[in-house]
Amino acid sequence: MSLLDATLVDWSRAQFAMTAMYHWLFVPLTLGLGVIMSVMETLYVRTGNEEWKKAAQFWMTLFGINFAIGVATGIILEFEFGTNWSNYSWFVGDIFGAPLAIEAILAFFMEATFISIMFFGWKKVSKRFHLAATWLTVLGATISALWILVANAWMQYPVGMEFNPNTVRNEMVDFWSILLSPVALNKFFHTVLSGWVLSGLFVTGVSAWYLLKKRQLNFALKSMKVAAVFGLISTLLIAYTGDGSAYNVSQRQPMKLAAMEGLYQGKTNAGLVAIGVLNPAKKAYNDATDPFLFKIQIPSMLSLLSQRDINAFVPGISNILDGGYQTKQGVALSFLEKQARGRAAIQSLALYQKAVTAKDTTGERMYKAQLKENYPQFGYGYIDKAETMIPSVPTVFYSFHLMVILGFYFIVLFALVLYFVNRKQIQKTNWLLWICLLSIPLGYVAGELGWVVAEVGRQPWAIQDVLPLNAAISNISSDSVRITFFLFLFLFSALLLAEVRIMLKQIKKGPEGEK
Repeated sequence: MSLLDATLVDWSRAQFAMTAMYHWLFVPLTLGLGVIMSVMETLYVRTGNEEWKKAAQFWMTLFGINFAIGVATGIILEFEFGTNWSNYSWFVGDIFGAPLAIEAILAFFMEATFISIMFFGWKKVSKRFHLAATWLTVLGATISALWILVANAWMQYPVGMEFNPNTVRNEMVDFWSILLSPVALNKFFHTVLSGWVLSGLFVTGVSAWYLLKKRQLNFALKSMKVAAVFGLISTLLIAYTGDGSAYNVSQRQPMKLAAMEGLYQGKTNAGLVAIGVLNPAKKAYNDATDPFLFKIQIPSMLSLLSQRDINAFVPGISNILDGGYQTKQGVALSFLEKQARGRAAIQSLALYQKAVTAKDTTGERMYKAQLKENYPQFGYGYIDKAETMIPSVPTVFYSFHLMVILGFYFIVLFALVLYFVNRKQIQKTNWLLWICLLSIPLGYVAGELGWVVAEVGRQPWAIQDVLPLNAAISNISSDSVRITFFLFLFLFSALLLAEVRIMLKQIKKGPEGEK
């Protein structure tokens, strides 16, 4: 694994980030809209009310449009692991590839099997069989998300593996620890719920448009009520899983947590920043400049949420790099200590391979033992400066806090909608209908911000503590990555514009055109 120029790393990161962000414009709506349309079809089967069937068919059409384009962007995203991150694929392909293979074999074929029945089987199969096909399509999409999120969670918290110095690859030794790791389970529920929240906003907003236009009133009111209940439950659940996510980050990625809170110097009884403005004059992690121009804190809340102890010490960026503070595993190592151990692991690997070639069995055992002892810090051997360990604090801090603010906003919005719908006054509140309509993009913004926090916050790692980005990259020309970046940007933008145009056309057409 050779270290390559920063330009190649930056362009490869930019291309992957761009592809992932476009992909996430389509996936969350698929996950949540599928549940909403399934609930509506269930109500149709149970009541025999044709209005529920009409509603289910309408939202199913929008689901199908969104689903198709999401698949296209997802395929390109997976190919980029082989083209731009081939060292990564070689180093951990045995592990990372497993959940992706299961996703393709199980979930994708499950979706492909039942989606055709869902769209074309209304008059060809019984009501209950069609309902089962609808739910199984949605289940397939959710299972697909599960395996992809398991793979991503493993990058954040690598478990269930063992390094093989003979092949220079990590090999899976415990599949269940990868699937059932606390990071994987929490990431799955939190991410899927974010799609449910977006879909609640989407259906509520589109229904609000019909009410503003005085069209399809019964359909709009039924859809809005289902979406508001679904959205409110989802936002409350996502607040719970968000707490779990922050706790996992504090235990396993303390640098990410420090960036999320703009915390440079660790504290006991650390306060949680509710609102704050970072100081752009803060240039170095260890200077005396105050990191904030302004902030409002909730006293001791960060200690409570991150350590489950109101008096606990929460390390800041300086502490994490300098080490010396107490953790549950012992005294934290400094960056320089980790770097030394990482370089010792890399050297031990090289000496082990030489010993194997020379058939020096004593040397093999000795160097293998040294490698195993220092392997937890293996990736630090490829990092030259302590500052490299610090993610973009402004990016992570503002993304995290805006995401949280939007989450509370969504709770209030769904509660207001339910209040006025239940009082049968929603049609009189044009101001609220306009807010619902204009809030649709905010659901997309919140989801993208979540991924920014998750991925930018763990830089410079491709795999936490094991493989940094500069050692995971392919040995290719940065010009080729730059060219394909703009090609993909044009392609994905065209797909997005096409989807928006098709969906707007279908929304304007309305449910009456459904058969």
